[in-house]
Amino acid sequence: MFPYERYGNRVPSAREHRVIELVAQGLKNRDVAQAIGTTEHVVKNYLRVIYDKLGLWNRVELALWYESRRSGAQLPSGIA
Repeated sequence: MFPYERYGNRVPSAREHRVIELVAQGLKNRDVAQAIGTTEHVVKNYLRVIYDKLGLWNRVELALWYESRRSGAQLPSGIA
């Protein structure tokens, strides 16, 4: 399977990528908002857009997506 087949084909913006990094580190929305200088509501909106762009459903899948790309590894097929 091509690496991006499972996920959406749109690429996160630089700001969205920062949100992804912080969520993958285990930060809560409140903490992500504080780190990037915005509100928790805006972070929730970012996450909705990110999930849609990448074809993901939740924070766990997002963290796995981030880690797989950070390490250069591919997720086995069948794993979100």
